[in-house]
Amino acid sequence: MFGWRRVERRAAPPVEAAAVQAVGAASAQAGRADALLRRLEWTVIRRLDGLLQGDYRTLFRGFGLDFADLREYLPGDDVRYMDWNVTARLQVPHVREFQEDREIAAWFLLDLSGSVDFGSGEVRKRALSSDFTAVMGRLLTGHGNRVGGMLYNGVADAPPAVLPARSGRRHLLHMLDRLHGTAAAPRGETRLRALLDHARGMLKRRSLLFVVSDFISEPGWEAPLGMLSRHHEVIAVRLSDPLEMALPDAGLVVLEDAETGDQLLVDTHDAGFRERFSAAATAREVSLAQAFARCGVDCLALTTAQRLDLALLDFARRRKRR
Repeated sequence: MFGWRRVERRAAPPVEAAAVQAVGAASAQAGRADALLRRLEWTVIRRLDGLLQGDYRTLFRGFGLDFADLREYLPGDDVRYMDWNVTARLQVPHVREFQEDREIAAWFLLDLSGSVDFGSGEVRKRALSSDFTAVMGRLLTGHGNRVGGMLYNGVADAPPAVLPARSGRRHLLHMLDRLHGTAAAPRGETRLRALLDHARGMLKRRSLLFVVSDFISEPGWEAPLGMLSRHHEVIAVRLSDPLEMALPDAGLVVLEDAETGDQLLVDTHDAGFRERFSAAATAREVSLAQAFARCGVDCLALTTAQRLDLALLDFARRRKRR
């Protein structure tokens, strides 16, 4: 009958054989992470490390912890650094200047839920997230900084896996290995707020945070993101795919929600439906941009159809002009 399949019963392998299989799988996973990093070092990281140069500190600004000097306020200065006591005493607005720390503690808050597994071409959003983590982690650790990770796979009521911030290539490989080995929850909507709340409760020292997600989530993530940006340098890394913005004329298509499993039959040959889909996608883009602006965080938009190095260079140049 249709839907049935033959299932063969096999004896369970001995404990020694199971252990050997587990070690082999772990070695293969570690080799995959090393191969990924080596490929990116040749194709992306070398080019970025040379082109960023002086833009490196601009890309990760805002880590002044040691007070250096006072000066008069100039248009465009960050009002968060206003010294109100001196301003009141001298009747002239003054801001504090800080000496930047050489060392950055960077954290990758990684959304690995079901919707991130989507991709309409050769590259999926999850692979894009992995490439970004490898590239940025290698650039940071190459300058003597520490990187850590929080891996959220969408499992309800389960805290994200935390990898402490450390330096070195071996630690970065371990983090990539854990990223590749973390499977998305089989069912359930993403609660991005859970990941952000966990980071807010755990990270006490000022750090650089990359929130890597497609931001397809239950509402409520804006408030904790805004709270994080008050104490940390936060960059929202938005993952997307061209098919999420416009549907092709492919006739009748069954669409399935990657997280809930709900299915819907749609007629993509209907021009009106495609226009409404594009309008809804555009409205969501505008809503996300407004949300990031309200939270006070910059957004690095990454799409599966664009080269990663070009997107990072464009982002660095935009931040430098500000």
